Amino acid sequence: MTTTPPRLAPPPRHTSPTRHAPRRRDDLAAFLRSRRARVTPRDVGMPPGPRRRTPGLRREEVAQLAGVAVTWYTWLEQGRPINVSGQVLDAVARTLQLDAAERAHLFRLADVAPPPSIGDDMVDLPPEIRGILDALDPLPAAVTNARSDVLAWNEAYASLLPMIVSAAPPHRNTLWFAFTTPSCCNPMRNLDEQAAEYVAILRYRHIQHLGEPGWQEFVQGLSAASDRFARLWATHDVAPPRPCDKVYCYPAVGDIGLRATHLDLSGRPGIRLTVHNPVDETTRARLGWLRAHPEAAQPDHTH
Repeated sequence: MTTTPPRLAPPPRHTSPTRHAPRRRDDLAAFLRSRRARVTPRDVGMPPGPRRRTPGLRREEVAQLAGVAVTWYTWLEQGRPINVSGQVLDAVARTLQLDAAERAHLFRLADVAPPPSIGDDMVDLPPEIRGILDALDPLPAAVTNARSDVLAWNEAYASLLPMIVSAAPPHRNTLWFAFTTPSCCNPMRNLDEQAAEYVAILRYRHIQHLGEPGWQEFVQGLSAASDRFARLWATHDVAPPRPCDKVYCYPAVGDIGLRATHLDLSGRPGIRLTVHNPVDETTRARLGWLRAHPEAAQPDHTH
């Protein structure tokens, strides 16, 4: 099956870095005030004291607990254009007891790259996801993160791509598999058509994880392992995620054409459920046969 190569979105035009700064500072100030108002002295082990008019912590209390100057925190909450470091923002986030989503939001509003955090490959998936994956069988389905690490899968997915699910992290990754598997062993028939879009989508997601060591190591490692990936990454093309057509082929069964659709999991930023739907009845039959004969998902030779 042949598909038309995707038209990638051009890199965004340069805009002044200060264009949206006043609005972002206003949003940052409002966000900090709202988070401060919900933390009580009791929440942080402080005595409430008499005649408190502030519903939550006072500014000087936040500054004291975060280990920063009162004037600096006051200016930050007033939305003044001051320099902010990630280390200090992290201290403020801990003091205000922000969760992961709120912490990430704080750093975005402050226009600061987030410091190292627990990678989304360590996300604790809700137990019902296992049931959803099993219910989707015989459709191959898997849960992946923004970096395309495969976190969970059903038996249909394992029968289609045993080489991925049997790999150890960090190589249990669809992009690593696509770009590092030798062409003689790679079941992806349309990689030449899809490779540029795969990399453009990765760069689209990468901007949300600047400064995170796991992402830096992944991009550097894949660039070293695959000349094709390195060349495509160097183009700086970017494209938003969308459904894509994939064609796999095993000698024992023939071509298997699938449309991969991605569904974001609520409350799990960057985590998505990917479902592969057959493009025709021939593929549906071949997928069913492969599901019953998973040992057939192998190249026709050995190294």
